Amino acid sequence: MGTPTLVLASASPARRRLLQNAGIEPVVCQSNFDESQVQINEPMALVETLARCKAETVASQFSEALILGCDSVLSVEGEIYGKPANQAEAISRWQTIRGNVGLLYTGHALIDLSQGKTIVRCGVTRVYFAKVSDRTIRTYVATGEPLKCAGCFALEYRGGFFVEKLEGCHSNVIGLSLPLLRQILGELGYEVIDFWQSGV
Repeated sequence: MGTPTLVLASASPARRRLLQNAGIEPVVCQSNFDESQVQINEPMALVETLARCKAETVASQFSEALILGCDSVLSVEGEIYGKPANQAEAISRWQTIRGNVGLLYTGHALIDLSQGKTIVRCGVTRVYFAKVSDRTIRTYVATGEPLKCAGCFALEYRGGFFVEKLEGCHSNVIGLSLPLLRQILGELGYEVIDFWQSGV
């Protein structure tokens, strides 16, 4: 079995960068899936469904490839948070999550077109947020960074200052669990090293 092309059904720069830094150069094909079509109140089921829908939307454009769809949400005290709609919402959310513990769910759907198989999994990481001041929250939100992220923070950038610790996979919080992807590829009969770019 040859090594197929890995297609990332996401416009997320963070997910692409995770793969690139890990030696994989994906073909990026944004799904443009309308997430409002999916109304699910359980976070794991929600991200798994959205990840699968994004991958399926892109799969029709390819004949032989591995299509990877992902989606992330943060759950705190039973509330599910995706990307905040505006700065006011981001500030309010940070006032809720500071000093609190959240669960970051990332759904992963991998469609192997050559084998006609789809595997869907979810990674969950516990996130401990720092108790930060209102001034810090306003300043952080004003950077625009929280508006681009599920959960209202980017672990690998400024948001990393405000996370005390993680329990679980750190790359899952950034949007794609590398260990989970390795496991899924293994279930399909591939080794992750076969996808590495030479010279990386």
